[in-house]
Amino acid sequence: MSEAASDVEPTAVVDEGLGNSCYLLDLGDGSALVVDPPRDLRAVRSAADEAGVRIRFAADTHLHADFLSGAVQLAHDDGATILASAAGRRRFPHRGLGEGDESDLGGLRLTALATPGHTDEHLSFLLRDGERAVGVFTGGSLIVGSAARTDLLGEDRAEELARAQFASLRRLSALPAATAVWPTHGAGSFCSAPPGAQRTSTIGHEWATNPLLGIEDEDRFVQRLLGSLGSYPPYFLRLAEVNRRGPAVLDPASTGRLAQLPVSTVQVLRENGAVVVDARPVADFARAHIPGSLSIPLRAQFATWLGWLVPPEAPIVVVRNPAQDLAELVWQALNIGVDRLVGELGGGIDAWVAPGRPTASTDLVGPAEVSGRRRVLDVRQSAEFAAGHLPGAVHVELGALAETARDLPGEPTVVMCGHGERAMGAASLLERAGHGDLTVVAGGPEDWAQVTGRQPQVSREP
Repeated sequence: MSEAASDVEPTAVVDEGLGNSCYLLDLGDGSALVVDPPRDLRAVRSAADEAGVRIRFAADTHLHADFLSGAVQLAHDDGATILASAAGRRRFPHRGLGEGDESDLGGLRLTALATPGHTDEHLSFLLRDGERAVGVFTGGSLIVGSAARTDLLGEDRAEELARAQFASLRRLSALPAATAVWPTHGAGSFCSAPPGAQRTSTIGHEWATNPLLGIEDEDRFVQRLLGSLGSYPPYFLRLAEVNRRGPAVLDPASTGRLAQLPVSTVQVLRENGAVVVDARPVADFARAHIPGSLSIPLRAQFATWLGWLVPPEAPIVVVRNPAQDLAELVWQALNIGVDRLVGELGGGIDAWVAPGRPTASTDLVGPAEVSGRRRVLDVRQSAEFAAGHLPGAVHVELGALAETARDLPGEPTVVMCGHGERAMGAASLLERAGHGDLTVVAGGPEDWAQVTGRQPQVSREP
């Protein structure tokens, strides 16, 4: 990207799993501003400690649907002043801002710009050094190469908000070309951004490269934006209201641990509706797992699939390997408001196996072993599937499989995604729904093409 002509540059703290960035700005007096902080503040605090600053301001650009805000926690722990839209009607102490309102940061100024579209009350924050526009925190308005989705308040309002987004982007794009663009949503976000995009940009670079800014006709803009939207996790529909009320303040010293549950307790919890989430790697789950458990390997995207696949009220019991980071698992869950982790199986899968309790297994094969005699079920997102899939493959997104698994024909099935993690999650959902004779591919269509010399099929889905 082109660099902004300024020595004022925030530190981006990136959550690769949720595809978001928050920003820590050193204000030059030993204090800092943080924009769109997540509930999991570990990386933010590490950046603040490294910079030798205390957090004095916490700004939220909008009522986030994909993660819980850490602003209330920062106000509690650090005495930070929360800056947020007055139109958001937040139910906790904050400085409510509207169009043109300014906040003096001690030499630098932050100006609120009303930029509705992603949400009704969305604000962007223009950072000025004197009279010079340095950069703009655009949240879910203008993002690198695109604009954030406008259907989170319901399909019936998606077009209205897309038209608001059109106006907001035109407004932001009128800023000086050298103005840095610091969006919250980036590649990997379901809110959403093009894959592989840079995390930050400038207004000039966006004018040159962002296809949405090249559309001058509002109707065509709306059609293009709405046509690009894929599915998103159902917990997005709940978190904005939690952020309006204010997430519960946590005690970081006691967070990151889980009760160690004996096998007998886990069995009782299962019988009473708890979901066993197996966070071990795909190969370990394939070898042996508790029957009916749900495979969600612990990785950067763990939180997304935990929130997407587990029913919202179900208690959760975790199974993991000893070397896996329990604190990371717990914080990812808390970051999206999943606080129903009742404990983990003490001793892991070995404790389950020791008394002779039954286990299940799933065949795991390489892409060269995919047989044409079996149905291939591809569980990637629609855009991924359309870009290239095995000929004849059936497509059901992983996020939709929990509701449709029982309706699928009971026949031998090979499940695949891009690497294997989502496919194993799908196989575990199918197993829970009573399906058998399941095989998971460790790899995706590109791996299959490389080993077979055949080309994936490209299609357009309605």
